[in-house]
Amino acid sequence: MDSPKTVAENVELIIIIVKDAAAVKEISFGEKGILESKNKKLVIADMSTIDSVESKKIAERFQKKGIQKLEIPVMGGPNVAITGKLVMMVSGPKTSFDYYKTVFDKIANKIFFLGEQGTANSIKLAMNLQITMLALSLSEGITLVKKSKVDPNIFLQVLNSTYFKTGMSENKAFKMINGDYNATFTMANLKKDITTMTNTAKELGIQLPMINKAEEIYENAINEGLGNLDYTAIIEYIKKINKV
Repeated sequence: MDSPKTVAENVELIIIIVKDAAAVKEISFGEKGILESKNKKLVIADMSTIDSVESKKIAERFQKKGIQKLEIPVMGGPNVAITGKLVMMVSGPKTSFDYYKTVFDKIANKIFFLGEQGTANSIKLAMNLQITMLALSLSEGITLVKKSKVDPNIFLQVLNSTYFKTGMSENKAFKMINGDYNATFTMANLKKDITTMTNTAKELGIQLPMINKAEEIYENAINEGLGNLDYTAIIEYIKKINKV
């Protein structure tokens, strides 16, 4: 099929997953976009990570044409996706969610329906904020013990024996020690989401000082050429500024 419009004319459910809100709008409202279709049975399910304000505006444009839109962002990388064990957050029209739940069940093994439009994307950004901070925390912890002439593997063994362990500390942290940054989620993509977080905070009139600082750190790391590596390669930037 040669365009989003053609796809929209031949299906009843479209799942979108693209880089940012601008890309969602291009697919949806650009030349030969989804909105040019006259298919009144169409439901849009957007898996992209965008801010809740933009998501609501996009939903409103679709609604004016009688098209329902769901937000369905997920947690979990490619290795999780191929097993169908992603965690999905859904918000939007409940009737549309209920109708296509069997499809979403094939994608995710845990689904949270969260209510009105914008909610799922707010939760997704808050989740990616956790990822951002965990990667930085592990990077600084590993750097601290290495500078103290302690094997960072011992640090991880202790950490993972406590309440404070995470999936990242039990898995990716060991790859960070070994310099293995095969990307499941690139630093550049996480930085895009961090900027979405800081912009959303401004729109909400709130202060998130730690994510503001994280945005600066990740930007510096990308300027050092680390953008195409896994986001956990942020440790390389921390190591560089500390000459480890």
